[in-house]
Amino acid sequence: MQFPYLSPTPQTRVVTDVFRGYDHRLSAADGTFYDTLNLSSRQFPLLSTRLRRGTAAQLTRPGGLIGKDTLCWVADGTLYVNHLATPVTGLTEGEKQLVSMGAYVLIFPDKRYYNTQDPSDYGSMEADLTLSGEIRYRLCDAEGTELGTPQSSAEEPETQTNAALWLDTSGGGRVLRQYSQAQRVWVELESVFTKLSFPSLGRVPALFSRYDGVEISGAARGELNGSKLLYALGGGEQEADYIVVAGLIDAPFTVEGSVRLRRRLPEMDFVCEAQNRLWGCRYGNDGEKNVNEIYASALGDFKNFRQFPGLSTDSWTASVGSDGPWTGAVNYLGRPTFFKENRIHQVAVSSSGAHRLEETICRGVQAGSHKSLQVVGESLYYKSAGQVCVWQGGFPQSVGTALGEIAYDSAAGGSIDGLYYLSMRETESGAWHLFCYDTERGVWYREDALRAQCFSAVRGELYAIDADSGALLALRGTTGEIESSLAWMAETGLLDYQTPERKYVSRYTLTLRVTAGAKISLWLRYDSEGDWEKSGEMELFSSGTAVIPVRPRRCDHLQLRICGEGEVRLCALTRILETGSDM
Repeated sequence: MQFPYLSPTPQTRVVTDVFRGYDHRLSAADGTFYDTLNLSSRQFPLLSTRLRRGTAAQLTRPGGLIGKDTLCWVADGTLYVNHLATPVTGLTEGEKQLVSMGAYVLIFPDKRYYNTQDPSDYGSMEADLTLSGEIRYRLCDAEGTELGTPQSSAEEPETQTNAALWLDTSGGGRVLRQYSQAQRVWVELESVFTKLSFPSLGRVPALFSRYDGVEISGAARGELNGSKLLYALGGGEQEADYIVVAGLIDAPFTVEGSVRLRRRLPEMDFVCEAQNRLWGCRYGNDGEKNVNEIYASALGDFKNFRQFPGLSTDSWTASVGSDGPWTGAVNYLGRPTFFKENRIHQVAVSSSGAHRLEETICRGVQAGSHKSLQVVGESLYYKSAGQVCVWQGGFPQSVGTALGEIAYDSAAGGSIDGLYYLSMRETESGAWHLFCYDTERGVWYREDALRAQCFSAVRGELYAIDADSGALLALRGTTGEIESSLAWMAETGLLDYQTPERKYVSRYTLTLRVTAGAKISLWLRYDSEGDWEKSGEMELFSSGTAVIPVRPRRCDHLQLRICGEGEVRLCALTRILETGSDM
């Protein structure tokens, strides 16, 4: 008697031991996950939990964060340096742009500054002083030395003593000349200065410095008003204040009146430091007129944007022809770089002062995502209107395909050791997400729902301000109160096998390395329908390797979710495939 011979079902073993992070597409590549929570690439190619965070401080009304030799932040209207309050108080509410320039922290839009190496050096970048009373006007040289009274006439004076002054009024003009005994001729003085002395002691030098570009109003002679350079100034406890500006008066005089001196910074949408200058941009009304401009301060002087003595160190202003508001600014490899949503404008800085503006028509920074700008290595990363981009000076390239089709906005970024952190909001739902992009390996991970106001890296730690709670977080956990527990999750995309033989998974095997106290649970969802079904759970009481088998039922496709608490590393995901019929 013969019996039928039954052949064993063919099996195929597929092992995934390289995990490539977050890919929010249902048909994502093998080794990627449709969603993740609190996982990272730090043990790549393994899948591992992120480092536990520390809470370094609790801030009230936080406004901004910046890293220098130590960490600085604005909270409750005060600037703090290394957890200590500074004399810089009374700052307005709202988010700040903090810029580092040498030892200084510059605070915008308040236009305040603080020297982290000299706590007595702080104040406003702008100055506004009105001096009233008896004001003296005298001709002088650029240093403030008074020259005396010139003889005014249309003819050459008969008295021709050396250094005598003559105000030549011939031809309807006014030219100041000085007699040179050596040349026996009246020489025109190309630069003429007037000294204004005030009935005050020390107020002028307390607010202004030599070569400040200022606006003067109220002077008794019209040509002494307007935009002026302070060629000299002085004053003190025993000396009356004075300033020296370019301008010609007919004769010395003294009048009763008021003179206003103002040093102003332009209104700027975004600011950055590059090559020892402060740079900024403005689109819209600057308080006087509509502008579309880029500005640079004088070399090494963040207080002066109207200093134009004709030197290579002068301030600089350029009008821009592209339309639309500015969306961000950053120092990229030493070049000030400004963004609109569809433009990149970069300034080629010249040592002679002949700076040149370059324009690239491409994807720029998304409006409201200016804080996403981060230089990682030698590459610049940012959030554009449609994608996360990397730029290296040519045209930007997309690196955010794995984030799927969800639209995001309001992005803020930080970076440390080749990792680009990006906190963004879903435009439609309003949900917040913190992503981490490993720029070396090209993999993304979603950490959690942290709404980070801003980031800053200092001494091997990346700090972030939680915009919801005001907590100052140390993302690597090197300081502060460390998280007591860490929940994590990895969810696959659709696991199916489009073959004529209708292959299906008969068993999954997960190989993990865990620490004592870790908890793990497994969930399955079949054919994209219904709720998630628990397939098993376990708690580990000792550190070591755990091998967990999972037997799903037959289906067209499924999704696998692995959840847990504690430290864990996923080493391998093994699938045993069996071949069914064609039907």
